Parts: sequence; C-alpha cells; structure tokens
Amino acid sequence: MILAFAVACAPAGTEAGTPVLGDDRPSEPAALARTTTAVVTTVAPNTARETSTTRPRRTFTMAFTGDLLLHNRVNATAAANAAGDEYREYDYESLLAPIAPLIAEVDWAVCHLEVNLSADNKRLHPYPVFRAPGDVAHDMRRIGYDSCTTASNHALDHGARGVAETLAVLDDADLEHTGSARDPDESSDGIWIEPAGVSVANLSYTYGFNGFSVPSDKPWLSNRIDEDRILADAAQARSRGAEYVVLSLHWGEQYQHTPNRQQRDLGPRLLASPDIDLIIGHHAHTVQPIDRVGGEWLVYGLGNLLSASTQATRRDELMVQVTVTETVDGTFSTELRAIALHLDPRTLTVHRSDPAARPSDVDPRLAAALDASWARVTAVLEKGTGWTELDLGS
Repeated sequence: MILAFAVACAPAGTEAGTPVLGDDRPSEPAALARTTTAVVTTVAPNTARETSTTRPRRTFTMAFTGDLLLHNRVNATAAANAAGDEYREYDYESLLAPIAPLIAEVDWAVCHLEVNLSADNKRLHPYPVFRAPGDVAHDMRRIGYDSCTTASNHALDHGARGVAETLAVLDDADLEHTGSARDPDESSDGIWIEPAGVSVANLSYTYGFNGFSVPSDKPWLSNRIDEDRILADAAQARSRGAEYVVLSLHWGEQYQHTPNRQQRDLGPRLLASPDIDLIIGHHAHTVQPIDRVGGEWLVYGLGNLLSASTQATRRDELMVQVTVTETVDGTFSTELRAIALHLDPRTLTVHRSDPAARPSDVDPRLAAALDASWARVTAVLEKGTGWTELDLGS
C-alpha cells in the first residue's frame, strides 16, 4: 500500500490552518483528547455462487458502536490501567471489557474513530485538534473489532499527515478502515468484507471538518456528505459486486436527541436507493431514535462509546447488532437489535444498562445510574418509527 504524505490545512503548530472551536468539547478541564473507502478482507470463504433455489440462504451478523472521542481523562485512565504492564503504555481494553462478549459474538464489528492517532503514543493533542495514543487501535482489535469508520469532523485535525499516520496505526493493528484515504487508489476501493460469503461494502462520510477543507489536489483525503456523491458511490459499489451496502454518516446536531432537518430529509432519500441497505449515524454524542423506512433501518445516532463527558445523557449509548439474511429472491432482510449502554463516570467503563442483562452483584450506585440510563434511552427510542420492531433483547 502506498503512503502519500502531504501537507494540508491544519492547526498552527502542526500544519497551517485554524479550526472552528466549540465542537466535541469535553466536560472537564484539559480534556484530550478511513471517499468511497475500501479494504478487502475475508471473514468466511466466498464459495461458488449457486442459484438461491439450490443453495442454503446466507446470513451474517454485524455490530456498530458510538464515537471514540478520546479526551485527556480517557487517555489518563487508560494509562493508569496499564501501569506495571511492560508491553503497553495504555489499556483501553479494560474500559470496554463488560461489552466485549457482545462484540465477540458477531461476524464483523465496526468502531467509529473520531480522532487522529499517534503511531508512537507521543505528540498527543487535546481538544479541539485531537491526536490520541495509537494503543487504542490495538486494544479495539483485541476486544474483537474488525474495522473502523473514520470520516468525522475531526478527520483533518492534523492534515494529510494526520490522516496517513492514523490509517497506518489502524493497518498495524489489523483494523480495516473506511472514510479517509492516503491516495486515490486507496480511496477508490472502499471497505469490502465477505461474512458468510456475502459481499458487503461500508461507505463513510461526514458533514464537515470544523473549518478545515479537503485540499483541492487531494479530494480523496476524507469523504464529505454529498447526496449525489453518496448515491454514485453506492451504485458503483453495487456494480462492483456488493450485495449489501452499509452507509455510515457523521451528522446531526451535537447533544440533541432529535434528528435535525438534514438527517430527517436526507436519510430516508438515501435509504430509498436500491443501492443502500442500512444507515448508521454518529456525531451527536447523545442517543437518537431509530426509524424503519421502507423496511430498512435508519439509525440516526449511537451516542459515544468512550469519552470524558460528565453529563448523564452524553454517557448514554447504543450498540446495534444486525442480522442480515438472504431471502428466497436473493435480496437481503435485516433484523436489528438495539443494546443500551452507559459509561460509568467514575471508572469510564462501559456497561449494559438493561436490568435484565445486569450482573446481580453490581454496585448499588452504579445500578441506580444504569436504571436511569435505561429509562432515558428507551424513552428516546420510543420516538422512532422503528420502535415497535426493535429488539432490545437482553
């Protein structure tokens, strides 16, 4: 793979440029903090195709979680967790240990990386231009994640060199990536996987870059939301053999449970395309409803996964697991399971909030916080058109 290192618009002290502040701000002081992308990998061998009337129906599962927004306190906690470990400087794995079994049980798990990463855990930078320890990528892989979407408003925080370094870290951790790219060849591939022999494409886009611009000579650096472009990319993925297309969108208003006009208007139009099967949303840092549109799922926002937010609603989270099954006519149907999560503000550990899925020996104070989180998340989900069909399975 060719690495193209070039200078793009970026913050003073790294590369030229000035970011727009007031975005993804942590709740406590001094917080720190992959266009059609693709990498080809195989989960299960893709055997010779037979007609849908003679072969068993293929089925696979995927999981999606919220934003990795690595504030200073998250990184400091991970460093403390790694104290005495001679093999790593940071331990993020323990923060996600309670939900690791949910990640391990699917065929393909996708994280959403909102920050740039450091290959040597140095030159770290807090909000508003994040650069976080690369150890997080290796921990996500150990937990069971297979790929990350990287198109976000922070994708260009450190310019083209930041994109290149971040993707190199993900490569080193054996995590596929989609949403940003180091060169035109990488950007034209997208991300391709083949769970159960089904060809799946994942495309990733963001609403913007906090005042930074994609350089005119590097339009492939990261994907920006554009309806015509997305539809063309999805159609191209279909023409190249994709049987199922997942669209990941970094969009919406921060800290708002209600989808904004762009989400409400654009989401259903995109999902109406025969080339798009599922939409997964990020960025709002709060849980948003899930709609059912024409028999397909539109997940407006999953909230965060790891962050240092102190507001309770910003610590409410969702994981969605999808089960995709081939139908008799060769198309695919999708069942969706929404799993409510909550981040413990004391330990920054992520837990399931569903009372029916909770260990009996959970600390009473944490149990009370999980009960409150469960009530808030289900109240938000009840506002979506997909509520009556949602599986909140324990």
